[in-house]
Amino acid sequence: MTFLPIIAVFALMLIFSGLFTVRQQSAAVVQRLGKFHSVRHAGLQFKIPFIDSIAGRVNLKITQLDVPVETKTLDDVFVKLKVSVQFRVLSDSIYEAFYKLDNPHEQITSYIFDVVRAEVPKLKLDDVFIRKDDIAFAIMKELQEAMNDYGYKIVKALVTDIDPDGEVKHAMNRINAAEREKLAAEFEAEADRIRIVAKAKAEAESKRLQGQGIADQRREIAKGLEESVEVLNKVGINSQEASALIVVTQHYDTMQSMGENSNSNLILLPNNPTAGSDMLSQMVTSFTASQQMGEQMKLRNAELAKNKKNEK
Repeated sequence: MTFLPIIAVFALMLIFSGLFTVRQQSAAVVQRLGKFHSVRHAGLQFKIPFIDSIAGRVNLKITQLDVPVETKTLDDVFVKLKVSVQFRVLSDSIYEAFYKLDNPHEQITSYIFDVVRAEVPKLKLDDVFIRKDDIAFAIMKELQEAMNDYGYKIVKALVTDIDPDGEVKHAMNRINAAEREKLAAEFEAEADRIRIVAKAKAEAESKRLQGQGIADQRREIAKGLEESVEVLNKVGINSQEASALIVVTQHYDTMQSMGENSNSNLILLPNNPTAGSDMLSQMVTSFTASQQMGEQMKLRNAELAKNKKNEK
């Protein structure tokens, strides 16, 4: 009777030693005498002590594997790609995932290297950036076909980074900067052209208005001179003397205007008391000579016209 408590305690120890728990989103592989027996899922489980054993536990969560790959493009540029693959074990293929594949990470990495080094050398560097989704699709397709037999499902494959050689990136940045500088220069040249055209138009308009103002001024001066000559003719002064008188009057008006400016350094030559009368005499003589020459030209032209008429 003294052995009964000991036996009871030993029995309880055996029972408790056979109890084990399995976490959520995981599975335990139980072997009986070294042979696969069953798969136990989340919760409290029991195995026969000393006969059954837990061979291992399988994670059923989605796992991500990041694989850096270095390869060469079609235009002989070395580039590093970072490929991220998300995968998980199928709940009904735990046996295959546990027993058929020893190291799934190495297996997936090998397939990624194989696909990337087969696809990227077909593309130029610029196309690698543009078609990275096509590369990711090719990786996922290849992995899905290969890993499905081992009980793994490929959830997603992504090309998360493309890193060319440092010198190539520097050259690409220089090319981009040069393109932007070229575009900026074109915009600046267009702006300069617009400013030049606008300035030229403004100057042309200014000169047109200035010319129009000068023409109007001269027209009014001529009109005023004509009225002055008519007034002088009425008092017995002929046209030549009236014109000379007007010019002399303008001459003295000019001298008066210059005299009103204290900062003027202009010296008008000749500038003596007899200059006015000399100028008037010279102008009268000049007008008389011009008038005589004009009358002679008229007579000569009339004679030439008469001779031509007689010849016909």
